[in-house]
Amino acid sequence: MKLVWFRNDLRLADNPALRHACAGDGPVAALFIISPTQWRQHKMAPIRQRFMLAQVDVLGRELAALGIPLHLLRVETFAEAPAALSDLCRELGVTQLYANQAIEIDEQRRDHAVSAALAEQAVSCHWLNGCCVLPPGRVLTGSGEMFKVFTPFSRAWLKALDEEGFVIHRAPARRGESLPWQPLAERELVDEGLGELTADPRWPVGEAEALRRLNIFLEQAVLDYGETRDFPAIAGTSVLSPYLAAGIISPRQCVAALQQRLGYRPQSKAQPGFVWLNELVWREFYRHLLVLIPTLSMNRPFKAETAALPWSWDPDAFAAWCEGRTGYPIVDAAMRCLNTTGWMHNRLRMIVASFLTKDLHIHWRLGEDYFMSRLIDGDLAANNGGWQWAAGTGADAAPYFRVFNPTTQGQRFDPQGEFIRTWVTELADIPAAYVHQPHDWLRLKGRRDYPAPMVDHAVARVRAIEMFRSLEK
Repeated sequence: MKLVWFRNDLRLADNPALRHACAGDGPVAALFIISPTQWRQHKMAPIRQRFMLAQVDVLGRELAALGIPLHLLRVETFAEAPAALSDLCRELGVTQLYANQAIEIDEQRRDHAVSAALAEQAVSCHWLNGCCVLPPGRVLTGSGEMFKVFTPFSRAWLKALDEEGFVIHRAPARRGESLPWQPLAERELVDEGLGELTADPRWPVGEAEALRRLNIFLEQAVLDYGETRDFPAIAGTSVLSPYLAAGIISPRQCVAALQQRLGYRPQSKAQPGFVWLNELVWREFYRHLLVLIPTLSMNRPFKAETAALPWSWDPDAFAAWCEGRTGYPIVDAAMRCLNTTGWMHNRLRMIVASFLTKDLHIHWRLGEDYFMSRLIDGDLAANNGGWQWAAGTGADAAPYFRVFNPTTQGQRFDPQGEFIRTWVTELADIPAAYVHQPHDWLRLKGRRDYPAPMVDHAVARVRAIEMFRSLEK
């Protein structure tokens, strides 16, 4: 018996672990482990848990149709996984375990412990690359080391991809009679606090839905992506991040579909489609970094010297940021959107992260954790990489003296205030000329229903620069 352990790779197509397990004859079973306590410790958002478990339901039904049973185990923490897997393998007569590699430190430690436990009962473990186009350790400098800077990584990544190429593997063929599938909602495996285990209508699950979104984006928006991606009121992005984070679609499928759409693989900014491909390369870069530098999974900064920065932990200021009460419309709109939908446009993520760290001078770790606790696409590598970039502590971080001005960012990327008026209802009737700096207009109308700016950006910017300059002394 061969066992496939599904994690953040909840798909049939282009799944290396599933493909290798299904090669040859012999029975195949599958496994998904529910770890509620561990998920909470990792700040996994309830909306992401529901999305993931809704996809597990779909996956279980699709596997059953292929004659592959999906077993579900509940263990509270990763520490319990080795014993639980040992028991299941003994019960099923498993001789080989297949899984796609994890990149986070806690998950890697769990997998090492599983390998050791299963070795004692002669179960061989096969760990494959299912989370990256090119596996961590494949893209190296001339001296054989992993990259710590994005631009040379990107060049080397594109070169390696040209040299190696890749193949998208179809879902496995039927292996036996169809099997019954009992939905998760009928099982006592999931905490009641998560509510209904059904897909959010804003985020339908399923591989078909992920491919539909990808194809619509490639047909309608990819050629203009470089010009439209920064405007949150425009449908200019792929909105695939939740599906990539859960592994409902693979990054290789995205690259292959882009190449098929264009008839070539773009190599430079001058070529249409490159800007979106480069975003996929950024995703790869952050995942490779997480393997290279395990301390990134431990709340440590990429730039070690920045651990000495005198960050604030002001709970009242942090709460105002979380709730969208800062008095800066684009920041407040972005945070209210996140709190309602579980998703935030990438330009807005940069704006609000800069505001928290450079205007309020609050530690990026609080923002990183809050995002994970709310995002449907919460992914440690991308989230940590983005937050440290914004805070000036990470790889390829902007120079510390480059601080986003929230007002001018709003004026530039939401010029008519469409996005702001959608989410900051107090400003729904304000003229576009005042939407980014509404306070004088509100005062003239005798209104106090929207807060005054909680900080003076110009003053806060100077303080942020002084914080970083103090490290040079």
